[in-house]
Amino acid sequence: MKYDRVIQGTFIDRPNRFIALVEIADPVTGQRAVSRCHVKNTGRCLELLVPGAKVVLSISDDPKRKTGYDLIAVYKGDLLINMDSQAPNAVVKESFEKIVGKCDNVVPEYRYGDSRFDFYAERNGEKVFAEVKGVTLESDGLALFPDAPTERGLKHIRELTGLAGSGYRCWVIFLIQMSGVRGFSPNYAMQPELGRACEEAVAAGVNVVAYDCTVAEDSLWLGDEVPVILHS
Repeated sequence: MKYDRVIQGTFIDRPNRFIALVEIADPVTGQRAVSRCHVKNTGRCLELLVPGAKVVLSISDDPKRKTGYDLIAVYKGDLLINMDSQAPNAVVKESFEKIVGKCDNVVPEYRYGDSRFDFYAERNGEKVFAEVKGVTLESDGLALFPDAPTERGLKHIRELTGLAGSGYRCWVIFLIQMSGVRGFSPNYAMQPELGRACEEAVAAGVNVVAYDCTVAEDSLWLGDEVPVILHS
């Protein structure tokens, strides 16, 4: 996926989960001023959005918006991390058959019973359900999810475990919004229940996989599959 126009800025503060204050240089005069930007990730991102961090903004021309920019990525040292929470589903949609295999059709945002799954597809007569989780947390080269407890994420994994037990093909796809990691693991320290849910999912036949990404300031593409490290 690609962004039309991007610029760099310097992160100052995050007064609430939707808004960041970012210092931006005028492209003509070079004069710097602080602008309010929409944050395209409502997670904590405490290890990423630190004062002075170099961030990447997507420019919006929508006159109805209250902010003219979306904060989409941040540099953690030399490592560029995309933190747009809508990007993982877009990347997986573009590369769904590379991950899951050739499918008859792929339907995003599919309702089944009382649940809604990121993707539904059919493959060789089988029903396929998939959930995508974006990963922005990295520690010592290991990607971790989540960066804060998520009841929604836990619910999705448990639902897929139940469906797998009923004979459906199910996938949990952790899309790591950075490159160069050595592997992925559930964040047992943050939410041990989610780690155990992943272990139970694998035991039930759910395909729990992780892929890194090729990240540029104006784009995000599916990279390589990386090892999933579980405690069990």
